[in-house]
Formats: sequence, structure tokens, C-alpha cells
Amino acid sequence: MSEEQATVAPSGEAVAFKAEVRQLLDILAHSLYTEREVFLRELISNASDALQRLQFEMLTTSDVREPEAELAIWISVDSEARTITIRDSGIGMTREEMIEHLGTIAQSGARNFIQRASEGGKSATTSAIIGQFGVGFYSVFMVAERVTVTSLSYRPDAEAAQWEATGGDTYTIAPAEQAERGTTIVLHLKEDATEFANTWRLEQIIRKHSNFVAYPIYMDDRRINEEQALWRQAPRNVEAEKYADFYRQLTMDMEPPLLHMHLSTDVPVDLHAILFVPAQRERGLIERRVEGTIKLYSRKVLIQEDAHKELLPNYLRFIEGVVDSEDIPLNVSREAVQNSPVIQRIRKSLTGRLMRELGELANNDTEKFAAFWKQFGVFFKEGLALEFEQRDEIIKLMRFYSTHHADETLVSLAEYTSRMIDGQTEIYYLLASDLEAARHSPHLDPLRARGLEVLLMTDMVDGFMLSGLREYEGHTLRNIDDASLELPGVASEQEYGSLTEEEFGALTKRFADALGERVKAVRASKVLRANPSRLVWEDALPGREMQRIQQLLGQDVPLPPRILELNRAHPVIVNLAQRIAANPDDELTGAIAEQLYDNALLLEGLHTNPASMVSRIQTLIEAAAKG
Repeated sequence: MSEEQATVAPSGEAVAFKAEVRQLLDILAHSLYTEREVFLRELISNASDALQRLQFEMLTTSDVREPEAELAIWISVDSEARTITIRDSGIGMTREEMIEHLGTIAQSGARNFIQRASEGGKSATTSAIIGQFGVGFYSVFMVAERVTVTSLSYRPDAEAAQWEATGGDTYTIAPAEQAERGTTIVLHLKEDATEFANTWRLEQIIRKHSNFVAYPIYMDDRRINEEQALWRQAPRNVEAEKYADFYRQLTMDMEPPLLHMHLSTDVPVDLHAILFVPAQRERGLIERRVEGTIKLYSRKVLIQEDAHKELLPNYLRFIEGVVDSEDIPLNVSREAVQNSPVIQRIRKSLTGRLMRELGELANNDTEKFAAFWKQFGVFFKEGLALEFEQRDEIIKLMRFYSTHHADETLVSLAEYTSRMIDGQTEIYYLLASDLEAARHSPHLDPLRARGLEVLLMTDMVDGFMLSGLREYEGHTLRNIDDASLELPGVASEQEYGSLTEEEFGALTKRFADALGERVKAVRASKVLRANPSRLVWEDALPGREMQRIQQLLGQDVPLPPRILELNRAHPVIVNLAQRIAANPDDELTGAIAEQLYDNALLLEGLHTNPASMVSRIQTLIEAAAKG
């Protein structure tokens, strides 16, 4: 506003906005906000600020109008007149202050704001603009065709004044009559905004955006907001039952959460948060969902329905909760947070605290942590491959099935390394489609013979995870299907049975002919014990874990040829070799070779069409029945 326009207008006289302000009001009313309902949030926030400022004045001076008046906000609706009235008993404004505060939108910097807003949209705005232009108040013009503001200052000698505008080129200011301290705003709604002339509709908006404002909000003589935000209370004063109730209200999940974390601190950043770890991956009474929601508040006013991506790494996306901070920098419409050092500090604090809580759960309650890991372990495996944030802490949480336990007990990498035998330098693992298939894998034969523990990895994402978990505490992770695997320890000598080299050579040739390009070679195994055959990879073949994931996802990826190893001492192999020696033209040998190859793929979860084996199995059963 120019110096001429900044002077107090005569009683009731219209004051002209500068030319660019009309354009600015159009931006504020029509382009800045994504939802029209936020006008009520902005007005309640302004009223709350006025009440807070009055409280400060009452601490520093005794010369206050109506010092015993309740500090509160009152809202009423006249559906016939199509009006909404918002009244507060806060600090109020004098005539001069109304011009200053409600007219600051016409400051000389408006032209620069318009230019930035038009060039870059919302992303071009900054948090400094909020105070400079009074953006929150002017959101009323999204829904109102006329706005009247009547106010009486807390100063005992002040007189009431009234400010009125239509969002056009002028506003008026005049003396007014108001007996009570504070500010009253009357919105005359547009025809297309009649939905807001409804008490129930306004209640829903208040409960969504302003439910935890520090002062009472009354409608029809009823207080409709909560007395105090749970996350703003000291954790030591909150009973466990309140956390459970809050979780149910927040998520509509009737099952109690597995774990909650309550954080309240002022340094190094103002931060109040309650975060929950659900008991189940899929949850919600109405909507079955996997990912959680983090509601973001600033000064107990809802700013963002879900700020998960800004506040937590992706591998913690199952977390539910609320976060509140007065230090959060917001964009001009207060509808999104801006990336800043403050946000990064909040993210770091929340992530670090959550990881510590989960680490303590893992150390202190193995049964409860195992239940958590079976539900959410896949998220951390993904995080280990994709993100470096908290990588060391993620590795401490990692859990796997193991040959050390016959049941579904989970083990950590620290436990595994504590049981390594003399001479062992590597951590051995096996990829399989499920736990049962893993325990029957022929690859385990040589490790069982030496008493070596193997981690059994059965999640589809495990192959992907291994790209981020190549070693632990100096020990390389090694897939036991490597063809050149050399193992520590001593095993009993392998028996090769009664087959001659000629008999075994004829068998390997028949297998190679039957399987063709699907195998690179057929050879005798030096390590198999209880199983007749296995498929092994050459060390030189790169990226086989990722290739495995592509195959499991059903992508059209050709299965590279592998080496088929046969156990010369196994009865199946001995009998097949003797069968060929007796009848070189025996047709069943090729079918048996096919079936052994398919069995190996099936155990590893890589068979693309198990139903194709049915007719072959039927043929083999018929042959066995004939003797």
C-alpha cells in the first residue's frame, strides 16, 4: 500500500487497493489452495493466534479489557442467510491495526509475489510470504462474496471498528459497535459455496484440520474440538490405553499396535510425535492397506494428510502416526512442507528413534520381534538394497531362517557368525521358493556333512536385497549353488558306488542328449550325499540373483544353461546307469533325466510351468507299475 493509501480512511469511506492487488486476490482465492474447505482452518488458526497473543499480554500487563472472559472461539451458521460467523475473544484490533493487518496484502512487494507465483506456481512461494501478505485470511474469498470483520481491541480505551471487502478493488473501514473484546468475522457465502452453510459440514472440517487447537471451539453451545492433542502431552502422563484408543481412531484398525513411540522434544528442533508399528501388514476395517499414513501438524493444525515421504524413509512406509512441529517451513498455502534442513533433522530424529526402538525390541523380546519381522521384514530388505540411511542399523535387524533350527526360528547375522566353524570365512546362504523347498535342497548336502550353517532365504525380494548385502563384519555372503564352492571342515569320503567309468559316461551322455541346450554339462558331483542330482551355476555368471527375481515375477527371461551334477552313489543314478548298459535304447531314461532336471528347478522355485510335468510323471508311474 502506498503512503497515501496507508493513511486512515474517513469513516465508512472506501479505500482503493493498488492495481496489482486485484490480481493477487484472484491468485489467493482461485489458484493457491487445492481444497476450498481450508478457509475455515485458516480463520481458526488466526483466531488461535489472537488468543495466544492476548495470553502473552495478560502476563505482562494488568490493563486488559474483560480479563475474566473465556478464551475461546465460537462458530455459528445461518443457512437461510447463507452466512458463517467466526468469533474469538482474543487480542482484537483497533482501527489502525485493522488497516495494517488486513491491508498488508497491498504492500509494495505484492507485484514481486505475483510475478513469482505466476512464473513458478505454488513451488515458487516461500514461508516468508505468509506473514507478509496475510494469505490465510484472504482464503475466505474462495467461498465468500463478501467478508465483514468487526473487532474490539484488548486495550480498555480502544473503540470498535469494522472492515469489509468483497475481494474486489476496494475495502471499507468504519466505526462499529461491539461490546465484547475480540474479533468477529462474518462470511457471506457465494451461491456455489452453500455446502459450507451447514453445521455438520463445518464440524467435519474442524475435526479434520483444527481438532487439536489449544482453545475451545464451540458450535451450538457444544465444544467440538479435543481438549488436548495426545502427542503434545508428556509421555509419562499418557496411559497405555490412550495410545491404543488413539491408534484405533487414527487407522480404523481394531487390532492393537505391536509397538508405539512417543517423542516430545524442543531441541534441536521442536518435535512432537506418536508413531505406531501395526501388528499386521494388511490392516484397516474399511480399506485393506499395507502402507501407513503420517499426519503432519504445525502448531496442532493439520497441514498435510500424509507426509510419509517427507518424514520417513521408504522402508518405514508401514508406520502410522502423527507428527507436529512449530519449526516446519510451509509453502504459502500451508498445504505442503518445504524441503529444508529442519525437515531433514526431523526425518533423521524420527528414523533414528524408530530404529533404536526396533533394535531394543529385537534384543529384549525375540518372540515379539519375530512376529514383527515376519510381517515387515520385506520392507527392510528392500531398504537395504535401495537406501544407505541407517544401513548399519538395518543390518542389525536382519533376520533369516537357518539350518541351525528345524522350525521357523529366525537368526541374526551376529548369531550366525558366532557359530562359524574353524576356518570358515564366508556366510553361506541358499535361495528357494519357500522354507520347505529350501530344507530339501540338494545344495545342502555338503554343508550338512561338515556341520556348516546355511541361511535360508525364501522371500522374492531376497535376491534383490543381496545387492546391498555383500558382506557382514568382513565375511562375504556366498550362495551355495556355486559350482566352484570350496568348504572348510572335514566330511567323510564320498562313495562312488559300483559304476564303471564307461557306465557313468553313457549315462551322462544320455542326460546331455535329453536336456540339450538347457545344460552346459553333465558331470559327477563331488559333494552330493542324500540327493541324486543338483543344478549349479558357474562363478563367472553375473547377476543371477536379479535374474531369479525377473523369473519369479513372470518376466520372459530365458533360463541360462547350468551344470547338472549327478550323485554316482545314489541308487537312482546307479540303477539308471545299469538300465542303460542293459538296454541302450531305453526310452524312459530320457524322461527320467527331464524329471530330475525339473525337480531341481521346482525346489529352487524357478520352474515356469509345473503342470507340464504331469503327463511325464504319469508315464513314469505306468512304467513303474509294470515293473
